[in-house]
Amino acid sequence: MTNTLHRAGDADSFSDDYIVFAMCSRGRNDENSVPKLRRFLEMARGFHPVNLGDARHGGALRPSKSMNPFSHWKRNMKPDFDAVISGLDTPTTAAAVFDNRVAAEDFLKAVREADLGLSVNISTSVDGADQCCHAAGINRHSVGYSLGFEGKTEHLPNSDVVMLSTMCGHGMVSSSLAKKMIDWVKEGRRTPEQAVTYLARFCSCGIFNPSRACRILEVARKRTK
Repeated sequence: MTNTLHRAGDADSFSDDYIVFAMCSRGRNDENSVPKLRRFLEMARGFHPVNLGDARHGGALRPSKSMNPFSHWKRNMKPDFDAVISGLDTPTTAAAVFDNRVAAEDFLKAVREADLGLSVNISTSVDGADQCCHAAGINRHSVGYSLGFEGKTEHLPNSDVVMLSTMCGHGMVSSSLAKKMIDWVKEGRRTPEQAVTYLARFCSCGIFNPSRACRILEVARKRTK
């Protein structure tokens, strides 16, 4: 089981969402794993990911204690992949997020050839994962499913909010913030690209997909019109 499985949406909604992540097992292959995890991330950068993540320190967009409310209008919106790679200093989970299947497939091929000795998983639709494995010349070892929400689901936020908030599997992107960003985009107070950077900074493991989030916000905006 991985926190990346809890993304909400149907299979088609993951056509631009591929997470490839590597991790080690304590007491088995964690010795000298930090250079391997860094290499995993460095390799991923060559395939144009939309986010890189270190489960201890976060993704390529991070909060800052030195900011004030007025700074958001002119904040640097560029992902800092160097900070993620250089900041990985302990055995943890390293993740690379892609917004197209070709990039994910090519990266998976490179990871297989590198044979880093780490456990590598991919999260997307089941069909998408199968295609990536086939392209990399490997058989799928196993499959994990998230059972979704049970109970009084009528009390859940709408589907747009849920799809945005569940892109952080640790629940650090609140549904209230997601709803606020949707409203701001609809009102023209922020562009989808700006709103996405606010959301992504709260994802503590760096698996938030800015491209998918942008698409969700844009669809919500157009639906209002």
